[in-house]
Amino acid sequence: MSAAAQDSEAIKAKFGDAVVDTVAFRGEHTCEVSLSALKDVLQHARDELGYDFLLDISSLDHFGKDPRFEMVYELATVDDSKHLRIRAKVGEDEKVPSVVSIWAGADWHEREVYDMMGIGFEDHPDLRRILMWEGYPFHPLRKDFPLAGRPSEMPDVAFTGVAPLEGGPFVTSPGAGNPVTREPRSREID
Repeated sequence: MSAAAQDSEAIKAKFGDAVVDTVAFRGEHTCEVSLSALKDVLQHARDELGYDFLLDISSLDHFGKDPRFEMVYELATVDDSKHLRIRAKVGEDEKVPSVVSIWAGADWHEREVYDMMGIGFEDHPDLRRILMWEGYPFHPLRKDFPLAGRPSEMPDVAFTGVAPLEGGPFVTSPGAGNPVTREPRSREID
């Protein structure tokens, strides 16, 4: 049994019913936990199981299902000997406990999830938009956000015209020809 599998079992033993499911797939181990136990599980993973490196925090939109969202935390050890994924489902009006107090690097990840998905974080030290401008009323990574975008009240910030680099020296040319002739470096700049 791998170290991550043992850790998954240890989390299940310690947190009992708060562990909704454990999954092993292609050598990767995932624990799905209740939202109320999420921060405690993550604290335990760092302090007791040695997961001292937060690789990533991401979110999923299960549009049309309840709960709608899911948080995903990728944990590892600095020596890369163990990797564990912790997931928790989040309802549309629920807030997720911030883990910035556990891993300072969670700050920007949580801000990105807030900005792009609209999921709030309880006790975050500086929860504000990180990619979109303040006052932007939408969350672009939600599945109900239209692919064509939404009209903007700030045309100088967001536009839907031709991208300024289109056809430029750093953009690969589509169409006929081989990869060498389509490569931007093969074209001369006037």
